Amino acid sequence: MTPRDRSHDAATARDLLAFIDASPSPWHAVANAIARLETRGFSRLDEAERWKLAPGGRYFVARGASLIAFVQGTRPLVDAGLRLIGAHTDSPGLRVKPQAAGVADGLLRLAVEVYGGPILATFADRDLGLAGRVVARSVDGQATRLVCFDRPVARLPNLAIHMNRDVNEQGLKFNKQTELPLIAGALGAPGEAAAEWLRLLAAQAQVEPADLLSWELAAYDVQPGALWGAREEFVASRQLDNLSSCHAALTALLATETPAATALAALFDHEEVGSASAAGAGGSFLLDMLARLAAQHGLDGEDKRRMLARSFFVSADMAHAYQPNFPNAYEPGHKIAVNGGPVIKRNANQRYATDAESAARFMRACERAGVACQQYAHRGDLGCGSTIGPQVAAQLGIACVDVGSPMWAMHSARESAGVHDQADMIAALTAVLAE
Repeated sequence: MTPRDRSHDAATARDLLAFIDASPSPWHAVANAIARLETRGFSRLDEAERWKLAPGGRYFVARGASLIAFVQGTRPLVDAGLRLIGAHTDSPGLRVKPQAAGVADGLLRLAVEVYGGPILATFADRDLGLAGRVVARSVDGQATRLVCFDRPVARLPNLAIHMNRDVNEQGLKFNKQTELPLIAGALGAPGEAAAEWLRLLAAQAQVEPADLLSWELAAYDVQPGALWGAREEFVASRQLDNLSSCHAALTALLATETPAATALAALFDHEEVGSASAAGAGGSFLLDMLARLAAQHGLDGEDKRRMLARSFFVSADMAHAYQPNFPNAYEPGHKIAVNGGPVIKRNANQRYATDAESAARFMRACERAGVACQQYAHRGDLGCGSTIGPQVAAQLGIACVDVGSPMWAMHSARESAGVHDQADMIAALTAVLAE
């Protein structure tokens, strides 16, 4: 194996941070992915219209905060199958409730709901913005707009240690109903809260307050991503889980010009809450997409199954790197190193979809790319997380491997990973798509 050139790794890491900084919500992540795709000649497909695909064409389709993009291969689908990469656009955190605004002792507070499994303590004392989408009345009925408060508009102030003497021994804990509302301003009278909140939101969406109908908003840390470490060998940012994998999958697809097998990247919403939605990996989006792709190529039911039997799916999500301050949290034989290369994730109980053959196939892709790879297994007495891998593998009946880049502080408001690992993952995924 010839090691790959690492001279551009820092630039790749900075591009990742720029992508994340511009993607404070899943809807923004999809919009930014679309912008990159369109710049490189990909055409949008509308699910409500009939499709007509050109040989070698480059296309994408969006559903909510999910996106599927593909490049048609030079070989017939039934002979070459598909090379698929899957990731997810959502991250754990706090979502604003529909009737959010309230006043307590003259302070405007926004009620929030916990989305997924964030480390709640890490959201305290952070500069929080709000981002997502707003639906408002329009001349055609209704229109959806992305919104982003890209400055600190809310905060979750901690309780002073003088009132919480055991915090360093017992840990910082929040009651999810009573102690998580975000402080967003100072108001004189309780009746002003809802009106003030609607004015703020309407101004951000550039609509009249009376035209606001609905919204989905996430709180996010507005601090930009950064390189850190003695040699700037690490990255720190929000949403590394799993926008790092989205960025890697997208970059690999953009680097794939004329693949033999049709190359596809699928970025799904709702992985952090189980994927059971119209736009999630547990829904019909990918199935619908592949059915229409097969129909475009004139494949009958048996040919479609032959296509799937020749396909390979890489479920790309982040992996737990070894943190030496907490040695008892890790399986002794599987200490994953940051900047040690892509990680193949294994679990005998099918929390990950990797098996021996799919692991070996990804190892060979890493060899072709000139990158090292690592193998991870979870500690036996701790519950193991999961990914979209088992769901997609079960739906499609195709070979699947679960992989990820090493990271620290998964599900924190600010996570860390390695500068070299992002470029390594892109190189490995590019090698998979080029099979």
